[in-house]
Amino acid sequence: MNIRVGFGYDVHAFAPERELWLGGIRIEHTVGLLGHSDADVLIHAICDGLLGAANLRDIGFHFPDSSKEYKNIDSKILLLETMVLIRQNGYEFGNADCTICAEEPKLNPHIPTMQDCLSEVMGIEPDTISIKATTSEKMGFVGRKEGIAAYATVLIYKV
Repeated sequence: MNIRVGFGYDVHAFAPERELWLGGIRIEHTVGLLGHSDADVLIHAICDGLLGAANLRDIGFHFPDSSKEYKNIDSKILLLETMVLIRQNGYEFGNADCTICAEEPKLNPHIPTMQDCLSEVMGIEPDTISIKATTSEKMGFVGRKEGIAAYATVLIYKV
């Protein structure tokens, strides 16, 4: 069996008057994340991991932030298109282990909803996508509550 592992990382700064989207769901918070799209750091990290595992470059190559087509786009669309790309190249999703790093808001109550949303978009079982939340213990930009980071390790396999 031909299996491949990919790693994705994304970060966005907080911004006023923006909605906070993480893992495909809107989370009530006083600020959102700044970005060309909806700035869903978790989905962006997953996309980068998937694309990297399939040796298909990265999210910026496929969905450039210089393109008006992707301005304020729902990142679930980017994830769906990424899944199409990896499947067109003969791969299927195995599993993902993801970590969101944020001092606030508290994310643990939202994780099951994120898993359900992502599994629906990706056409996978919810138990194949692990999502964890942590803080940076008040260190760095995350600790100063300037933004959110996300990491994703994914496994894909040749069909």
